[in-house]
Amino acid sequence: MTELARPSAKRLQRPSWRDSRLVVGVLLVILAATLGAKAVASADDRVPVWVAATNLVAGDTVEGASFVRADVRLADGMNAYLGADAPAPTGSFMLRDVRAGEMVPVSAVGAADEVGVQRVTVRADAMATSGLTRGSRVDVFVTPKATTTGEQASVSTQRVLRSAAVANVLTSSGGFGAGSMTSVQIYVPADKVQPLVEAVDAEAKLTLVPSVGAVSGGGA
Repeated sequence: MTELARPSAKRLQRPSWRDSRLVVGVLLVILAATLGAKAVASADDRVPVWVAATNLVAGDTVEGASFVRADVRLADGMNAYLGADAPAPTGSFMLRDVRAGEMVPVSAVGAADEVGVQRVTVRADAMATSGLTRGSRVDVFVTPKATTTGEQASVSTQRVLRSAAVANVLTSSGGFGAGSMTSVQIYVPADKVQPLVEAVDAEAKLTLVPSVGAVSGGGA
């Protein structure tokens, strides 16, 4: 009678290094997927806002190049900035200064009737205005023109404006030596415009002095 073959027991084998590498690979894939999901979720938290492309001064007209878009992450409740999910408010006016690179607050932009300043062009000594740029702040001093030689000693200089914003510095005339003049456009409060214009018409000497503590402008 034929004997039945006995089943042989299989010897267990230790996990090979290939199995360990497979496990590590799976873990890396899971980790990468998790980090990717977190990155996408984090990116979704950002919102588009308008940022000042250059130094913007109260009284400026908002133009197409005034703002640039930036995607930022805002803290809860910080919704007071101009969203870039809508077109830039070109044709409106800046109601206060915003430095280049800063987010534009909603309250910083308004209509023409909300602007409390007017742009006035004055001429001042070129040497005294050499450090001024758009966005600088200056105090304006007026020295009336003496009508006679004897009157010169009694003429007094008065400060007529404090911390007026510089809108533009125009080309100097008369070279760069003594007596050369520079035309500077400044924003003047509405109630101060007439006295300043009258001083200019009367050929008074105007001196522009950088305001104490003012941040010098750096925009174009």
